[in-house]
Amino acid sequence: MIKTCSFLGTCLTLWSMIPGIPPRAWAQIDTSALRHNLNVVRRVMPDMQLMAIVKAEAYGHGLEGVARALDDEGCAFYGVATVHEADRIRQAGCQTCPFILGPCFPDEREPIVQNGWRTALSSLEEANHFNSLGQLYNKQVHTHICIDTGMGRSGFLPNELQGLMEKLRAFPYLHLEGIFSHLSAASVDLTFTHQQIQSFTNGVQELSRSQAFDYRHICSSSAVFNYHVPVSNMVRLGRLLYGYSPMPSPYNKELRPTMTLLSRVTIVRTLPGNHGVSYNHCYITQGSTKVATIGIGFADGYLHYLSNKNSRVYVHGQYCPVLGRVTMDQIMVDVTYLKEEIQPGDIVEIMGPNVSWIELTDRANTIPSNVLTSIGSRVQRVYV
Repeated sequence: MIKTCSFLGTCLTLWSMIPGIPPRAWAQIDTSALRHNLNVVRRVMPDMQLMAIVKAEAYGHGLEGVARALDDEGCAFYGVATVHEADRIRQAGCQTCPFILGPCFPDEREPIVQNGWRTALSSLEEANHFNSLGQLYNKQVHTHICIDTGMGRSGFLPNELQGLMEKLRAFPYLHLEGIFSHLSAASVDLTFTHQQIQSFTNGVQELSRSQAFDYRHICSSSAVFNYHVPVSNMVRLGRLLYGYSPMPSPYNKELRPTMTLLSRVTIVRTLPGNHGVSYNHCYITQGSTKVATIGIGFADGYLHYLSNKNSRVYVHGQYCPVLGRVTMDQIMVDVTYLKEEIQPGDIVEIMGPNVSWIELTDRANTIPSNVLTSIGSRVQRVYV
């Protein structure tokens, strides 16, 4: 249970190192929980190497902060989506190598070669270009061959694999370090997922006739605890790293939430009955109602989809319903029945141990990753 005073004490200590006033909304990131979740997987599957997915601001947790927190944990790679994310990891001083999970634009390939970052390989055109850049800089280009087993997004199709290694080995500056694929429906379609796994297994066996691959990976968070892939030796940790497993598993209870999203009361007012609240008056007060305005809105990542969905926040040990539409910078909540007096500056839990990530996902009728990756840049990340 969150107690305003304990969080306020912690936050004021942290804020004392930051010039200016406290933020209106902030996310507390528990770095020990990040490491704990990583090591739950390591304990369950000690023979697997781990790729920590830190793309999209590390699922809203802040890319640099998470990368630094995990840099001594022995991850094989940091999974990113763009060259810019890879460069931010470099500038943060991290030693763990970025792996760019999807195709890159031609003008992004040069810094990949220069920095020795890992890249996905989905076409012979990419192979030829990377090889020429490797020759230009006299550097080996470390690539992972992507197989499209059913995602339909990138990679070589299964019917393109026969003879592929002979073609790729004609490029002397390519180091074919790994082979991987993406599961498209692991949490909803077990039959198709097993078909994808079999297709990946066949692909690994076909391509491994010419050489062994250091890294072989297909399982992301939705599959880590629930599917056995004998040809794999690495798993990719996204949502699971941040405390949520998309599928039922006996190990899920060991995972710890990594983020608590907090804001503060800006003003408290008493509205008369039959008074509209927020845009378009989707909510009308039934009688005299004490309303607190909270300094967070959809520009901060509190999704507009949460409007009129029985959403709630947690303050002074009680739940308070969100009234009307979520606005860009603020939400309004009913604090009429709070047992403790509420006043401007009081801290409110928006998401955390009492208002879970999954609760917000369900009420917004979206997917969990959407909730976290929507948290905006003006929400300060505080690492504790």
